Amino acid sequence: MHCSNCGAENPEGLKFCNECAAPFKRRCAKCGFENAPTAKFCGECATPLNIAATAPRSTQASDQAVHAAPVADPEKLANGERKTVTALFADIRGSTELMERLDPEEARALLDPALRLMIDAVNHYDGYIVQSTGDGIFALFGAPVAHEDHPQRALYAALRLQEELKRYSARLRAQGGSPIEARVGANTGEVVVRSIQTGGGHSEYAPVGHTANLASRMQTIAASGGIVITANTSSLAEGYFRLRSLGPVSLKGIAEPVNAYEVLGLGPLRTRLQRAVGRGLTKFIGRDAEL
Repeated sequence: MHCSNCGAENPEGLKFCNECAAPFKRRCAKCGFENAPTAKFCGECATPLNIAATAPRSTQASDQAVHAAPVADPEKLANGERKTVTALFADIRGSTELMERLDPEEARALLDPALRLMIDAVNHYDGYIVQSTGDGIFALFGAPVAHEDHPQRALYAALRLQEELKRYSARLRAQGGSPIEARVGANTGEVVVRSIQTGGGHSEYAPVGHTANLASRMQTIAASGGIVITANTSSLAEGYFRLRSLGPVSLKGIAEPVNAYEVLGLGPLRTRLQRAVGRGLTKFIGRDAEL
């Protein structure tokens, strides 16, 4: 990397020059445009500079349905934009009791790898981590990076998250430690998303609306190692995943019972065309001569 301030050559990946400490420009991963060091969005294509603009890695058959999509206008994000998203909440079951009986350093050494696995699972499917609570995460799919298949992405991430945590928990058991299990809840619906300046040049991208609240409630009724979703998400994920109806459930702070579904695993479908064939394709009309 060539420093435009002093002319010194630096190794790739640095944020500041080794010679004069001048900040390097932020290169957009999508279009390659060089932005100011403090830029949050690319000035050429509006891609958020803290979000990878590449398609997710393909490591299993379910990844074939994943494709990158355009990014929302940053000016709209600052003022608030109405979007349909899938909100996902995940937390470690019994973490309060775990931290009560362990030294803080011991608890951190136990929980941090689990939290990292959660974050990696969300990032793998281009989700956005809104908040990390220390023993769980709140993530969005469909914003700020727009994907038409965000409900499927959220559930792929949930299954990956649970599978990785099972492996981590098995290693803890083998070492004589306590197992770790997580609960996941998800819901799809409309929110208003906006960026809030929190001071010190930092900004927080967060949604407002009942959709996220309902996703949080789904998490609270999930069993250890389980994933529970609403009917909104179920209607969009049906066929792509195996689901089991839990019927109407009463939730704290929600006036009416909500239909909930447990995600059991991957379903037979991978593409929208496969789903359309299962429902029946539209017949040709006015093709008598051709036929």
